[in-house]
Amino acid sequence: MKIKRKTSRAEVPSMAMGDIAFNLLIFFVILARAQDDSHLQWTPAKAANIESAGNSRVSIVVDKDNKLYLNGGEIGVGQLAAAIQEELGNAPAGERVVLLKVHQEILAQRFEPVIEAISEAGGDLVHIVEDENKK
Repeated sequence: MKIKRKTSRAEVPSMAMGDIAFNLLIFFVILARAQDDSHLQWTPAKAANIESAGNSRVSIVVDKDNKLYLNGGEIGVGQLAAAIQEELGNAPAGERVVLLKVHQEILAQRFEPVIEAISEAGGDLVHIVEDENKK
């Protein structure tokens, strides 16, 4: 004996389709307006008789727009000391090198708190500059 199966048809309410389309539209508009932070605007300062800094665990950049980056990720000055300390971990002296790259037009009032944060975290500060003699 054959039993007939009921065929049920699932229908998506048209209101739900409108909500989904609206959410997707907002999602793509936000993505289109997002800034690309991968291109830092940084021009190094210049100095004579420069020595190599070697390897470092931490790199800090202050770019042309006064934005502060720790290892490529934007960060605020208030969180900087703790973040540096976390990155350095239990590294022994001599291996706690922190590279500081500051755009040549940035004022001291912007990068001095960064230097203090590096000192608080116990990092060995190395300023990155460009050799004047190279052309």
